[in-house]
Amino acid sequence: MEVITEGVNNLNIAAAAVATTDSANNKKNRIQVSNTKKPLFFYVNLAKRYMQQHNEVELSALGMAIATVVTIAEILKNNGLAVEKKIMTSTVDMREETGGRPVPKAKIEILLGKTEKFDELMAAAAAEEAAAAEEQS
Repeated sequence: MEVITEGVNNLNIAAAAVATTDSANNKKNRIQVSNTKKPLFFYVNLAKRYMQQHNEVELSALGMAIATVVTIAEILKNNGLAVEKKIMTSTVDMREETGGRPVPKAKIEILLGKTEKFDELMAAAAAEEAAAAEEQS
């Protein structure tokens, strides 16, 4: 019986290690959005930069910031820069104060990938910006 228990314990440790490395790898291209700290287009531009570097970006938010994440995703999709790969929703228990009771909060994670025209559209936008800067000087 001890051998079985030891095997189960090892399995749990291995699964936890895999989960930890997976979440560490995901963190590189994850943006945790707040609707109070930064303006909307800060996150839109950050998402574009993450997609250039990693080919995809994961937008994540809790509670009231969910609407902001959906808006960012829709802006990127409507401009032809991103396609939806996965949308995950869940609830997480958050404690508002230490020792307080847990309050369930809604959570959303949206995984976006580059479209085929992403690089072309980004190059065109960069050329437009350069032309506008040249006109001003």
